[in-house]
Amino acid sequence: MKVLLTRRASLLSAVSAAVVCFAGVPALAEDPIKIGFIGSLSGPSSKSGEAITRGLTIAIDEINASGGLLGRRLTLLRRDDEANPGKGLIAARELVQREKVAVLFGGLQTPVSLAIVPFVNQVKIPFMGPWAAGTPVTKNGAKENYVFRVSAVDELVDVALVERAVKVHGAKKPGMILINNPWGESNEKGLKAALKAKGMEYAGIEKVEASDVDVVPQLTRLKEAGADALFMVANVGPSAQVIKSLQRMNWDVPIVSHWGPAGGRFTELAGAWSEKVEMIQTFTFSGNDSPKAAAMLEKLKKRFPEIKTAADVTPAVGIANAYDAMHLTALAIKNAGSTKGPDIRKGFYAIDKHEGLIKTYEKPFTPEVHDALGPDDYVFTRFIKGEIIPISRS
Repeated sequence: MKVLLTRRASLLSAVSAAVVCFAGVPALAEDPIKIGFIGSLSGPSSKSGEAITRGLTIAIDEINASGGLLGRRLTLLRRDDEANPGKGLIAARELVQREKVAVLFGGLQTPVSLAIVPFVNQVKIPFMGPWAAGTPVTKNGAKENYVFRVSAVDELVDVALVERAVKVHGAKKPGMILINNPWGESNEKGLKAALKAKGMEYAGIEKVEASDVDVVPQLTRLKEAGADALFMVANVGPSAQVIKSLQRMNWDVPIVSHWGPAGGRFTELAGAWSEKVEMIQTFTFSGNDSPKAAAMLEKLKKRFPEIKTAADVTPAVGIANAYDAMHLTALAIKNAGSTKGPDIRKGFYAIDKHEGLIKTYEKPFTPEVHDALGPDDYVFTRFIKGEIIPISRS
């Protein structure tokens, strides 16, 4: 019995030593730094929520393996907003007030993000956006703005959409088919401004509801008005209905889209014509010969066994945005030397340079600019056999 106890004590001692000394990493305090994520974890856009989760998870794994932050490990807490602004705000309150997260990530949909923005600015908790592109998310008018983003920005995307429609498709009188919510409104404003800057008219503006199953009436009005290309801004479900309606009409018009279709089961829902849609992204694994991209894909395969090839990580943009955003957030916390919201906010401004997955970030945030990505980081893509493939830079 004494020998057994001695061996058990020796084993426990060895395990403790391994925890302290493994790979030279010091033991981390038991009290973790909590990172919150609010997103669509169910429904048509759940693939986006899954992608963001994967990007955050890989980044957090790396940070913890390197010693964590401030002597503490990071832990991720997720909540499903069901694409509902009210539920998103409830989740934000719970994560901040009950769970005491240091930073919130999330808002796949612009309406959800806009519901959360006033709350985070009021309680002074940094809110990092890895997806929702609505211009007012970061340009929200707050005197002390706690919202940062590593994602596309509508007013910049809209310029790129217009440029592509004109240069590639020769559009002279494009039409707009937009989701009837604040995201659609954000892009309506941006597209009008981009067209005006080029001295162009538009054939018309039609709205689509998330619940619409037939968009033929709206599309017919655009066709009769002479639309020679379509700008589409909607998430997976309504985008799929637009494409199915175009197919029923047999109207083969160029479709230049925001990235909404990338966020879920678009090819399954839209059918064969899904491959006609050109959509903007900030990152793809396919056609990417960057060593960092290759290394990231291998990490994903190891961490998530269901991933076998680049085709299994759609949408890659969610992974890349979240991964880079988490590492930038870690730098902000490190710069702050604390987990207090106002200190972390200043820590974002103090970031000098970071070698990210999407690009090398140099002073990505300032008090005036809370968006780390711009037009030079956009790439146009399309679905080919279910995989998002790049077709050109913006």
